[in-house]
Amino acid sequence: MASTVTAAPTPTAASTAPRKPHLSFLSIVNMNVGFFGIQYSFGLQQSNMSPIYRYLGADEASLPLLYLAGPVTGLIVQPIIGAMSDRTLSPRGRRTPYFLIGAFLCSLSLLAMPFSRTLWMAAGILWILDAANNITMEPYRAYVSDRLDDAQTSLGFLTQSAFTGLGQTLSYITPSLLVFLGMNRDAVNDRGIPDITMLAFLMGAVFSTASILWSLRRVPELPLTVEERQRIERMPRGVGHTLKEILDALREMPTTMRQMVAMKFFQWYAMFCYWIYIAPALALTLFDTKDPASAGFREAGLVTGQVGAFYNFVAFVSAFAMVPVTRRLGAKWMHVIALSAASLAMLALPAIESRALLFVPMLGIGLAWGSMMGNPYVMLSDSIPKERVGVYMGVFNMFIVIPMLIQNLTLPLFYDTLLGGNPANVIRLAGALLGCAAVACAFVSVRKARVTAA
Repeated sequence: MASTVTAAPTPTAASTAPRKPHLSFLSIVNMNVGFFGIQYSFGLQQSNMSPIYRYLGADEASLPLLYLAGPVTGLIVQPIIGAMSDRTLSPRGRRTPYFLIGAFLCSLSLLAMPFSRTLWMAAGILWILDAANNITMEPYRAYVSDRLDDAQTSLGFLTQSAFTGLGQTLSYITPSLLVFLGMNRDAVNDRGIPDITMLAFLMGAVFSTASILWSLRRVPELPLTVEERQRIERMPRGVGHTLKEILDALREMPTTMRQMVAMKFFQWYAMFCYWIYIAPALALTLFDTKDPASAGFREAGLVTGQVGAFYNFVAFVSAFAMVPVTRRLGAKWMHVIALSAASLAMLALPAIESRALLFVPMLGIGLAWGSMMGNPYVMLSDSIPKERVGVYMGVFNMFIVIPMLIQNLTLPLFYDTLLGGNPANVIRLAGALLGCAAVACAFVSVRKARVTAA
């Protein structure tokens, strides 16, 4: 597929090169293809790690503790890598080295995961996988902001949201597609992990690196101007100065960003509840089983993938459909509507005992997921200084991983007592928290988002 983006000028011409040329829609799509691979990897985790942990002997109450890898690595890696990428000078650009390193490590981890022989081996590989994804993700968001002019920033992030939906749609549906193509759904290895799960992870290893390479080849980073290069060269180096930059960013956080903290806490605590417990919840509500060795539990894993693929497809479609609505209402109110729809959907979901009807609440969850991966970044984009976009994207995403970390540590404390040891009640809790997120979002002060056609 040809791109309309011209090759990056040589460094000697950087100071005279036009800054942030207006990109065609095809070019904006090409620059976000790399997000497909990142999100295919995340989708594999969301839909498969709870079953894998259960196959390897974990009990339901301890599942959140086994997911600590994501929030802990995100809390450490995201702001540090974001700050480092703001200061990086390399022949390949500021952000590109992080894309390549992260994608390579991600591919290796995806190759290894389905061959885990013990519970703690799987948990350890997940730590590496999440670190690799985080190394790639935050510079990627900064790259989108770097590459697009102000009038196209909203379209860029909503397109990135669409690739989140597409990548996760395919990752969720891959096991079912493999069954459709003739693989045995009940064939497992000696650890109880289905063969279809193993092949899905191997496919993810290919997509992770290939999609990043596609984007970097089609839409390379803009070269730095002489002034930008001199500014970066004057910046102090070393770990201490990087950490100081992160602390300064926290202390000088824009008002809009501060006001979004409560929204993000409720939103991401809820989503982690959903991802961890949706497969056990469906096993119980649809097949009346908690036994990970049962055919019903394996079938619940396939159903989880099917409904997950559907809500991610809804997210893919709605990311583009939201562009004109966001232009009219603003990103904030679009996000309030989306969160409210997801709240109602999750509250209703545990009462559904028909596989076909499960797809109805996924419309609301998909709308919210598409909005989560785009509109908060649209809300943020006008409020942060452009020369510090890397560190602020990292700091902003700390408010994704901190709620997840709190969820990992707190939910096991009341899973049996307040929630009755019932995974369906965790899904109801997620619905209530998404309602709280919608209310918190309504109180955020932002300028109306700028959304333009390509």
